[in-house]
Amino acid sequence: MSVIRRHPVLTFFLLAYVLCWGAIPWQSFFAPGVLVAALIVVYLTEGVDGLKAMGSRLIRWRVGWAWYALAIAVPLAVKFASIGLNGALGAPGVNIAEFGVWYSLPMAIAINIVNPLNAQLPEESSFRGWAQPKLQTTRTPLAATVLMAVGVTVWHIPFFLMPQFGSSPVEAAATVAVTFWYAWLFNHASGSSLITLIAHATEGTVETSTLWQATDDTSRMTWLYGLVWCLVALALLVVDRRFWTSPPAVVQPGRRTSPVATEPR
Repeated sequence: MSVIRRHPVLTFFLLAYVLCWGAIPWQSFFAPGVLVAALIVVYLTEGVDGLKAMGSRLIRWRVGWAWYALAIAVPLAVKFASIGLNGALGAPGVNIAEFGVWYSLPMAIAINIVNPLNAQLPEESSFRGWAQPKLQTTRTPLAATVLMAVGVTVWHIPFFLMPQFGSSPVEAAATVAVTFWYAWLFNHASGSSLITLIAHATEGTVETSTLWQATDDTSRMTWLYGLVWCLVALALLVVDRRFWTSPPAVVQPGRRTSPVATEPR
């Protein structure tokens, strides 16, 4: 227990790897395992109060409307910018089923938000709902996010290496970059993992790997998608430098002790 209390986030990631990767022999990946790992570690190290704090971030909806708009607009903009660039480089036009009728996109986002078997809900409940703010209690947001990017990317390794998941190692670049976007959004949206869940659910609505028949077009899209997310992450690092280097946040109920926004406004 002393080791777990000294290194709770490391313990969480290691347990998440064991639980999620445990399904690999059956050619699967148990995404909810990451949430199970967080619940176990939080209960052992912080008790019921820690679980309540983790849950409160997931239902923290009283944030400015602009953060809801950004949570939806940025992932879609990245997706369509990548599709547009791919088309400019020779890929044929595509018909995206998610936009066939007006309610298709909201329905797809809603399903991604509430479905516990999808990766979005378990990831955001644990990664931003607990691990990110936990690391920021002793580190700057930049240092915390670098560690999160490493841990989250390692967690995704089976997706990159196992052909049945339809991903490739190139997608690791997008995983690293999008972690910076989620960290920035989480901190600016009053520490709401609900907002990052909406962003993550939106990001997962359009499956670009199925948009083209040609392998070259799909491969190029993967590179472009990672590149655009890297540009977004770079822009956030440059434009909001003061945020990334702000001091660690010692979070207490009802009190904010650093510039990092972790409590409701």
